[in-house]
Amino acid sequence: MRPTTAYQRSRRHLLAALLLAPALALAQAAYPAKPIRLIVPFTPGGVTDTSGRLVAEQLSRRLGQQVIVDNRPGASGNIGTQMVAAAEPDGYTLLLGFDGTMVINPHVFEKVPFNTVRDFAPVGKIGDAVLILVANPAFPARNVKDMIALSKTQAGGLSFGTSGTGGTPHIAGELLKQRTGANLVHVPYKGGGQALTDVLGNNIPLVYTAIASAVQYVKSGKLVGLAVSSAQRSASLPDVPTFIESGIPDFEINSWVGILAPAKTPRAVVQRLNTELNAVLADPEVRERLNQLGIGATPGSPEKFGEEIKRDLARYGPVVKAAGIKAE
Repeated sequence: MRPTTAYQRSRRHLLAALLLAPALALAQAAYPAKPIRLIVPFTPGGVTDTSGRLVAEQLSRRLGQQVIVDNRPGASGNIGTQMVAAAEPDGYTLLLGFDGTMVINPHVFEKVPFNTVRDFAPVGKIGDAVLILVANPAFPARNVKDMIALSKTQAGGLSFGTSGTGGTPHIAGELLKQRTGANLVHVPYKGGGQALTDVLGNNIPLVYTAIASAVQYVKSGKLVGLAVSSAQRSASLPDVPTFIESGIPDFEINSWVGILAPAKTPRAVVQRLNTELNAVLADPEVRERLNQLGIGATPGSPEKFGEEIKRDLARYGPVVKAAGIKAE
């Protein structure tokens, strides 16, 4: 038998690819052919879970298949996130990604069971949740500049509460300390609700939290909004300045939520999901419902979302290290 030449092998590979291409195109065109599971790595009822359920409901209508929310809490989101990292990359298991899990946990935990960049294919960001620093009305400072100055006169520092160690509000508070030299002491709570209860009762002077949790109290005068961490003022509280306006350049930290798939998910599937997600986020009713949760919709490409993930992963590492934050 005559040996097969490199040219002949090349022709065979090309022929095989040409024969396979229509089958692949047909498979991708048929996606999705069955229900999709959206893993939410937290318990039901929180803002992240609620936003995921809203988007899942709307995606189900557009895709013609049910997007089923599957809550898999544990280890600050690491358990559910790892499930998706290990899932078949076929577009039928997706992750509701949260910045705390994806870009902060890798720094605060000694070891996480996934690699944020290597193990996931970004589909698209749902939106940003604006953070706000609030104070009890009895607190003498009414703006960030005066708060920082006052903190430096306190031997024990000023306490600021958050929903817990290693969360985005905690990171934001630590970055504020590092950027300004403010003498602030972190007080972690088991949830943002408990922190707000204590600042309302004047048991603690400051709390860093999601704006959705505090907006009703700021509007009623029960709390004072010192500044928001977004680039522009929040439509929910337009009278509260940003940290940038308060004299801290480039101080922008938002808590984001988005959808990711396992790495190696076919590009056509990721693109289909991104197209439908962006269409959902363009719906005025959906945008309004997200706004009520304190989330501003941010439609965009998978590439843009991926770049933001990498950026936050890189910039939060030094903050965590300098603050000595470790998961409890």
